[in-house]
Amino acid sequence: QVQLMESGGDSVQAGESLRLSCVASGFISSSYYMGWFRQTPGKERDGVACFHTDGATTYADSVKGRFTVSRDNAKNSLYLEMNSLTPEDSGLYYCAVGAYCPPYGMEYWGEGTLVNISS
Repeated sequence: QVQLMESGGDSVQAGESLRLSCVASGFISSSYYMGWFRQTPGKERDGVACFHTDGATTYADSVKGRFTVSRDNAKNSLYLEMNSLTPEDSGLYYCAVGAYCPPYGMEYWGEGTLVNISS
């Protein structure tokens, strides 16, 4: 059973930066996606950034150039560096693992870490 634990969420002002972390434990296959997803009240969970074990990364258009996803294999961790934050970046950020990058392709989910950006 794969377990994921996110951390790093906080309340900051617009323009500031945050770094989210996700630590994975349990069995994980050799080829998979790890991703960050964001959910706000009343809306569906949207993809923010994905990292594949082959090193490929994908980003939502709204975060390109501001967010960077990275992975530390030795620590079995995934990170999301978020810069130039805006109030629209606020939400509950989830880390997930699965065979495909979209939310429907993710099999395991963390419980989320809350990001609140004030203007």
